[in-house]
Amino acid sequence: MRIAVDVMSGDHGCAVAIVGIKQALEADPAIEKIFMVGREADIQAAIQTAGLTDLRAEIIHASEVLTMDDKPLEGIRKKKDSSMVRAIELVRAEKAGAVISAGNTGALVAGSMKLGRLDGVERPAIACRFPSLTQDFIMLDCGANAVAEPSHLAQFAVMGSVYGQGILGVAKPRVGVLSNGTEESKGNDLTRATAKLCAQLDLNFMGYCEGFDLFNDGVDIVVCDGFVGNIVLKSCESISKTIGRLLKNEVKANPMRMMGGALAGGAFKALKQRLDPEVYGGAVVLGLNGIVVKAHGSSRERAFASAIRVAAEEVKRGINETISQHIARANKKLAALETVVPPPVHA
Repeated sequence: MRIAVDVMSGDHGCAVAIVGIKQALEADPAIEKIFMVGREADIQAAIQTAGLTDLRAEIIHASEVLTMDDKPLEGIRKKKDSSMVRAIELVRAEKAGAVISAGNTGALVAGSMKLGRLDGVERPAIACRFPSLTQDFIMLDCGANAVAEPSHLAQFAVMGSVYGQGILGVAKPRVGVLSNGTEESKGNDLTRATAKLCAQLDLNFMGYCEGFDLFNDGVDIVVCDGFVGNIVLKSCESISKTIGRLLKNEVKANPMRMMGGALAGGAFKALKQRLDPEVYGGAVVLGLNGIVVKAHGSSRERAFASAIRVAAEEVKRGINETISQHIARANKKLAALETVVPPPVHA
């Protein structure tokens, strides 16, 4: 498998990305090639510092960098020689099967549309993996579509279910539509219409799920529009950091607590690792002709290595091929539902 990595667009420059690439290559001998896309001089310097000598790592020069300040569509159009655009083009040209970037999310989604959507997919969706009480769950969409239709969310449910089977290893992932309660009377027009569609598809559909279900092993696949999903994502990131800081401050409040904290050090370390977003490697854009992984802007070495692992797993498991098959079956059912629903009567 071949993977293209935009090594320039993260907050910490290309050095951390190069170390992450080195770690990923050492961990997975099945990787055929990793293209390091960015400014050649910067990459060469980082390679020397990291001691990367693996011949499977190849430099692809790109003279520009898309920043967080660039407007997504404008940046994609104007910076055609940016590391992000060049990395995406490697997938489009079928020289790589996956692309990874820690850059501007909007630009990555917009640029990745050049890959084209999988047959039958109306909208791509960003899928994020979260830790729950004893397992993980996946939420989509986490930001690709601020406005969505019920048919889009129904397709998100199908794509999420396939992704959950392959990545979470759950045979029949429980799929829920995120709402403000589990009762059928809850939700809004979008969630109610989505729930009706999902109930007719080949899904292990549980109906509505609410905030209480997310981190309590209550659901495996959470479906929502990108507006809601992005708010949930960023709120979770913020509260995780806040709890960590509060806990650290409380443990240091007096010598007795510090002693107890030292005794519980192993538990704290395990909890930190369980909640560390770098373990998950980033979010995946599902529904495109190619694997697209969005790493966090602040990603460091381990996060890049994890993102490469996630991309490699998707390529190995043929996630896109399976999604295409399930979407085709779902679209037939959705089309049949449209033919049996009478058109509205206008006075």
